[in-house]
Amino acid sequence: MSMTIPGEANEAVAPAPAGPTAPASPSQPPSDPAGIRALIFVRDRGIFVLWVTLLIGFSIWANPYFGSVNNAILIANAAALTAIFAAGVAVGIICGALDLSIPGTAAVAACVCGWLLTHGHPVWMGLVAGMVVGVVVGVLNGLISLRGFNPIVVTIAMLSITTAAASLIAGGYTIPGLTDLSFMGTQRYVGVPAPVWIAGAVFLVGTVFLTRTRDGIRLMAVGGNPEAVRRSGIHSDRYKVLGFVVSASCAALGGLVTTAVVTEANPAASPGIIFTALTAVALAGVSLAGGRGSLPRVLVGALILATISNGLTIKGIDPFWGTGVTGVLLLASLGLEKWISTAVSNRLVSTAQASVHTGTR
Repeated sequence: MSMTIPGEANEAVAPAPAGPTAPASPSQPPSDPAGIRALIFVRDRGIFVLWVTLLIGFSIWANPYFGSVNNAILIANAAALTAIFAAGVAVGIICGALDLSIPGTAAVAACVCGWLLTHGHPVWMGLVAGMVVGVVVGVLNGLISLRGFNPIVVTIAMLSITTAAASLIAGGYTIPGLTDLSFMGTQRYVGVPAPVWIAGAVFLVGTVFLTRTRDGIRLMAVGGNPEAVRRSGIHSDRYKVLGFVVSASCAALGGLVTTAVVTEANPAASPGIIFTALTAVALAGVSLAGGRGSLPRVLVGALILATISNGLTIKGIDPFWGTGVTGVLLLASLGLEKWISTAVSNRLVSTAQASVHTGTR
């Protein structure tokens, strides 16, 4: 990599004066593109290596049960619900719209669907109504946040509102007997549970949207630098609201799938939903500052959580050990992310300085 400073191009091509050439300064920082590429690979692909390592380790340690096809399906099914919620959290964080109302949105969407089904309405109407609830919650979160209120406080308030609304709709009790939703809960297709197919579709559509469409790319840009996006003529507020809508829609879908799996709608908003989803997102290296993230890595983050839980369960180890291991991995991933980002930044600066010195000699 070489650079020539503008305004010095004529000096760069002029014949060198007679006399000995000055040696390069021994303190000049060397260029190291290979090292930078290696660090970026670890940052962007390290989670895949970690998951493969866990799979190999548990396959040896928990042999022969862990490595079976049936157990692989169990892991995928356990990760599916976490992955759906984590997709919404990730998109929200990427565009700078962290949504903490996800558990309440899931609960109210499930209760609206359950109430409609138990009152004789068709299944499609219940599902559509549940998803519409998610869109409405997302729009409200976005519009209120644009009024200058802190998004975290807004979504916490919305969590309380949606939880109360879910209890009001369900009368304070669960709505049982929702077996009409088994096609998206307990039913298997080609031997694979329905939630796995739904989660796969969510991540496929989400990845294509964020990386291959104009609106998706702009949404990520808004999270990285909303002021620069605004100055470029893009309506950044619109994409901020879109981020909240996508996040709440994933929450509503997750609530409906959960209802289909357990065949009942629960008005209680479980805080474990947001904590597990945030853990998967953080393991995936999604920048909490916004603007950078990868949905495939988020999916692997959810699979890592399910893999650890499954492997320890097979070995008869208490679940709290899995929680502790996950916490250690989370802290390690945050530390690694910080170290790699600093190292890449320092090496890029060193390379740029080396190129400038080369161009001025």
